[in-house]
Order: sequence, then structure tokens, then C-alpha cells
Amino acid sequence: MSSIVNPPKTAGPPASAHTPAPYEGPARDEVLAMRREYLTPGLITYYREPLLVVEGHMQYLWDEAGKQYLDGFAGIVTVSVGHCHPRIVEQVRAQVGRLQHTTTIYLHPAAAMLGKRLAEHMPEGSGLTVSYFTNSGSEANEIAILMARESTGHAEVISLRNGFHGSTQGVMGLTAIGTWKFPTNPTVGIKHTTPGYCYRCPFGLTYPSCDLKCARDVEDLIRYETSGAVGCFIGEPIQGVGGVVTPPPEYFGIVYELVRRHGGLCIADEVQTGFGRTGTAFWGFENWGVIPDLVTMAKGIGNGAPLGACVTRPEIARTLTRRVHFNTFGGNPVSMTQGLATLAVIDAEGIQANARRVGGHLKERLLALQERQPMIGEVRGIGLMLGVELVRDRQTKEPATGQTADVLELCKERGLLLGKGGLYGNVLRIKPPMCLTVDDADFLVDCLDEVMTLLGAPSA
Repeated sequence: MSSIVNPPKTAGPPASAHTPAPYEGPARDEVLAMRREYLTPGLITYYREPLLVVEGHMQYLWDEAGKQYLDGFAGIVTVSVGHCHPRIVEQVRAQVGRLQHTTTIYLHPAAAMLGKRLAEHMPEGSGLTVSYFTNSGSEANEIAILMARESTGHAEVISLRNGFHGSTQGVMGLTAIGTWKFPTNPTVGIKHTTPGYCYRCPFGLTYPSCDLKCARDVEDLIRYETSGAVGCFIGEPIQGVGGVVTPPPEYFGIVYELVRRHGGLCIADEVQTGFGRTGTAFWGFENWGVIPDLVTMAKGIGNGAPLGACVTRPEIARTLTRRVHFNTFGGNPVSMTQGLATLAVIDAEGIQANARRVGGHLKERLLALQERQPMIGEVRGIGLMLGVELVRDRQTKEPATGQTADVLELCKERGLLLGKGGLYGNVLRIKPPMCLTVDDADFLVDCLDEVMTLLGAPSA
């Protein structure tokens, strides 16, 4: 759908005070050609004409032609406080000029300081005080599973259908979305249970009369599909790639109790929900009144740096002393500095409070949009982790997969970048940098309104 045929009526994103530098690199088509020839074809791109992004500042991005975009997806929920945040850039630049690398076999203050700061951000009395730093969320989840298995002595792991925990071989087995894992990837010792996806309840029930059958399904799984004892359960407090699936408030309390009754530990994957994104809490799990045994994180922890972590209790972390084990880049001073600077900005600039305020306004406007646009089946999520599920028919809930792709294309033309996800690729994932303003939120909804009106109601 061309912007020449369908010229945008909505003004572009709010003007940024930042002026991007003139771009002097290779043209978009040249970059695309090099990528196709020299990079793995397994890399995917959004959009029919892939976007070349060359500069960013706070919640905005610019392409090679100088066109400005509102980043409604935060580089896949990675940029927590804003692209190239000045305070973070200043501190990282100073660290790069001082020392770029040292492994954990030597001491460096940044790693220890970041561990202390993470412990201070955990719920009081939780005992979650020991950090293991990694390069990614995939690696953080790998180490969490390893520690849980070694600590309990049980190998079987339970994860949620529709969840996503990374792309390395081990954690890919935790994923139950077929398009995200290879069929020959071994999943020995991994079982999948039912998420709290009320909009598409696999049992055909309705909350709350359902008595949380989705959560209680864990007990049947343990009884009939495992040896009766489990090593751990892992779940995202709100499923990200799976379509911002937001469970009933009692869901995780029931699941955690059942898993612990059978000897297992509970892992909260906070890669997308952590660091204040839900607004109502610093960690996603706090919204559900539970305390996990291990917490994994990445993306927002470093505002774009290749940084992840697993935080747990000392007695669980101690299991790794049974073998020689270390991580070459896990305490990298540059990444640690970026993590420290990101946490400092989150606290100093009221980022969590902003996610709550602006996210609440954005959700209210999306719910109002749902009343006008029949394509919207459900609006869900908390704070600045929101999802809009698009359907061809509200009664049948047939996924509007093609229309979702069209929405993304037309929004891009108008200067808005969004994500998509869900089992059917029909959920708009709205997870911008948490410095988003009310004006940005209004532009986002106005843009969606215009685009959905242009597309019209899907034909059943």
C-alpha cells in the first residue's frame, strides 16, 4: 500500500529537538545487498521495504534520508530509557577510553556495584541478592535452568506454551511456538503447560468462573507427564513475543505453589517486563504478588548494551561452585557501566512513574479506539507493555494476520514503528522507550485510527 495512493493525514511524530547528523554511509539498497550476500539468511527484517536506521535519540529514530520515526517497539523492547540517552553515552564513552575489557578472574568495581544495585531493586526480604551477568537473555535463561536443575537435583523443566525465552539451542526447547524453533531441536526433559490467555482460552472457559483451570493444569502435567518431581518452572510475567498475553492476577500464585509442592524452583523471565516497564511495579512478577527463586533479565537492563543477568538467592547460586565455571564477558566493564548508568537514569528521571502515567493514558485511548475499530479484538497489558490483538471477526476471533502486516506498513509510512507477535502474528506489540510522552502516545493512537479506517473492517 503506497503512501502516494493513500497519503497520510496524521501529522508525523512530535518534533524532536535533536538534529540528526547528515548520513554519509552506503545507500539502503547497497546495505541490503551486502546483508543478503554476507549475513546469514536466518535474519529476518520487518517491512516489505526494509528500513535503514542510522541514528536515534530518546524515543525517536531517523533513516538515511533524515525521516523521523517514533520508536513504538524500543528496538524489540531493548531501549528502556531512550536511544543514546546523554547521561549513559557520557559514562560509557569515559569507560571505553579507560578500560574496555577484563574478565571476572580479576576484580573491577563496576560488576560488583551493578550486582549491589540489582539486589537493592529486588523486593525487600526476597533473598534475591546474587547476580550472574551474561551477554543476553538467552544466556541468562540458560544459566537459570542450569542452577535450578543442579540445586534441586531434578532435570525436568516446565515452561509455558506461547512463551519465548531465547534463541540458543537449550532455551529454544522451552519455546512452544513452532515458528520459533527447529523441529529437530532436542527438548528432552521439557514440558509445556497452559498460559493464562483468557482471550483464547483452550478450555473454552470464562474467567473467573473457570477457577483458573489453566494454572491448575500444571498439577496434571506433573502427575501424568513427569516423574512427579520437577527442577523448575519458567514463565514471563506477561508473554512478550507470544502477544502480550496478560494472565489473571491469581495465575502465577497458583502455578508457583504447585511447582514448589513438587520440589521445583520458579524462574521469572523479566527480559521484557522488568525495569519499571509495567509502571505499577519495577518487576513484572510483583504485579502478581509472587516472589520467584530466580529472576532473569536482559534488554532493558542496559538500554541497548549486550547485557543480561540472572539474580537468585545465595544458596542457589552456590551450586555453580561445584565445577569450574566463569563467563569471559559477563563482567565486562563497558557493559557494566552501561547497566549502572541505565539504572541511575531509571531512578533519577522517574521512568517507572512515567511508564505508569503515559501507559495508562495510552491504554485508555486504545480502549476507546477499540470501540470505533471492529478490527480490534482485545487491548491488553500494563504500563508501556501493551498489546492489541487484531481479528477478522470479533465473534469467531479469526486472526487478522494479513491486516496486521498492512497496519505495520502503513504506520511506518506515517513515521510510527511498531512490533507484532502472537501465535498467529496478529498482535500489535506496543513497547516504546519509557521516556514516551503523552503527545507521542496520542500520535500513536491517531496513526492507528487513521490506518485502520483506511483498511476498513476485515471481510469475514
